[in-house]
Amino acid sequence: MELLYASCVGLLVACGVFLILRSRTFPVVLGLTMLSYAVNLFLFSSGRLSLNQAAVLGYSTDYADPLPQALVLTAIVIGFAMTAFVVILAIRGRADLGNDHVNGQVPDKDKKGKA
Repeated sequence: MELLYASCVGLLVACGVFLILRSRTFPVVLGLTMLSYAVNLFLFSSGRLSLNQAAVLGYSTDYADPLPQALVLTAIVIGFAMTAFVVILAIRGRADLGNDHVNGQVPDKDKKGKA
């Protein structure tokens, strides 16, 4: 179970980094979202993966750690706000520059093959 969980976090981080390094803004936004999902899974796993344990004290003899759950909830809210902010920046960049490239310049196809 832990190997599968760690593999999922690693795959999300790898895909997120790959998408962040793209030259267009939409893949960058998707990459940031994937990285935030990976961080959420990592934070959630820091409370140990346990089955059939209560999240609230007093309902069971064994209980799950509530701190990682609270951290993940906070990270979800911050990730949503960050994604909304980056989308607004991407829309503004597209409106101001006329293209959606991260650096604001469209690569020249003639020079690309000669480099």
